[in-house]
Amino acid sequence: MPFRALLVDDERLARKQMRVSLAHFPEVEIVGESAGVPDALVAARKYCPDVVFLDVQMPGESGFDFLENAAGTFATIFVTAHDRFALRAFEVNGLDYLLKPIERDRLAEAIRRLSMRPQPIAQSETLLKSTDYLFVTGTSGSRFIQVRKIQYVLAAGPYTEFFVDDGSKWMMLRSIKEWRARLPRNQFAAIHRSTIVNLDFVEQMELLPNYSYRVVLRGSKCHLVMSRRRAQLLKERMA
Repeated sequence: MPFRALLVDDERLARKQMRVSLAHFPEVEIVGESAGVPDALVAARKYCPDVVFLDVQMPGESGFDFLENAAGTFATIFVTAHDRFALRAFEVNGLDYLLKPIERDRLAEAIRRLSMRPQPIAQSETLLKSTDYLFVTGTSGSRFIQVRKIQYVLAAGPYTEFFVDDGSKWMMLRSIKEWRARLPRNQFAAIHRSTIVNLDFVEQMELLPNYSYRVVLRGSKCHLVMSRRRAQLLKERMA
């Protein structure tokens, strides 16, 4: 089967040129394209691409913002007119970095790397259930916690902090992006790029002047903030 590709670039001509270039590679099938990060996040959920050809500089939010918020196990091939982002691109595990205008040989090399990339573990094998247990550590020791008892999860650099319904806090050396992909989607939602909340614990949501929301959790004194964009994405998901 061909690799499913999503094109993300704010320039329509650049997307058209990429379509023309990729037409020479039958092993790649373009399933969608987006002109900005919000549309790209929706498209990534809709099309579940194997690879994203991603521009870095776009109005509003960058390609790196997309990667921080997108769920999925796709490979990323950066496509940009600037070489100054190359180091950061590989820090976020970019598969390749192509400079515009793209040369046929460089694109062929990127697709060769794509074909050699280890296949990710199937989503069904990694998705957690609410009754599953996680092994966590903290200043007071280690223990098992049941997924359904997690109130919310916060990013803490390369770590994530888990806040449980008994008031305890625990830590794991895993990224927030991984938990967005693994926690049960019918129970957990990302309300910010650094925050995941268990919807079962949401008591109320208060609209703020900037159209974001203050999220009040049952049995917790902590008030979380849901970004305006995340609120819209959650509404679309629940529709």
